[in-house]
Amino acid sequence: MTPVRREGYKFCQDICIPCYQTNRETLLKPAAFMDLAQEIAYWAAQELGFGYDTLHIHHVAWVLSRMHIHFHRPPSWRDLVKLFTWHKGAAGLFYLRDFQLQDARGEDIVLATSSWVVIDERTRRLVRPDELADFLKVDYDIDHAIEEPAGKVVFPKGLEAEPAGEHVVSYSDLDLIGHTNNARYAVWAMDCLPLEEAEKPMKDLYINFNKETTAGETVRLSRLKEGDAWYVEGKVDGKSCFTVKMEF
Repeated sequence: MTPVRREGYKFCQDICIPCYQTNRETLLKPAAFMDLAQEIAYWAAQELGFGYDTLHIHHVAWVLSRMHIHFHRPPSWRDLVKLFTWHKGAAGLFYLRDFQLQDARGEDIVLATSSWVVIDERTRRLVRPDELADFLKVDYDIDHAIEEPAGKVVFPKGLEAEPAGEHVVSYSDLDLIGHTNNARYAVWAMDCLPLEEAEKPMKDLYINFNKETTAGETVRLSRLKEGDAWYVEGKVDGKSCFTVKMEF
């Protein structure tokens, strides 16, 4: 039985926020929202006929490339919330999908937009949209949780980042297609911050996934603060694998 239901062009899911997805203030962690968004995205795509099972037969898979999350206020442990998602079609190499988290009163508390690509599971190369026309024939309505697509995260010029440690990609980081799960990068980024900074209420999270990482690779992390924003980048062998901007 699918855990999502359709309401017009949107798919939705009722969720009770569990304790293990919250911080010590009992508020939903940013990476936990990414976990929830990823799961409903998979189910919604499956219902539309281009989910994991369908693409896996053809040795291709969805990969999150960029995401922007805006927090009006994060939900708390035991809150009953409703998560919506909808497909917004293609834009160049990207496929766009938005998310909307509402509280029990129906008020928006978290909004997000995301950009996805499809990769060949064997070569790890991008698959162009014109090669996927048979999989992605679906009607959709243009509605926006966040109108502007998630953009490129670039470190501010003229400021020098400082080393923020290393992380060896391990078992707990890996997902069902064998590389680091997207939410883990947000965990690494948050862990780069001083605790008193990480525990401040986050307003916006922007994240780019530039290059996949796999088991055994060492990710070298750096951080930079500008005003109320923190930037974190991870590199493997000198090549950027992810960049994050967090505004508090």
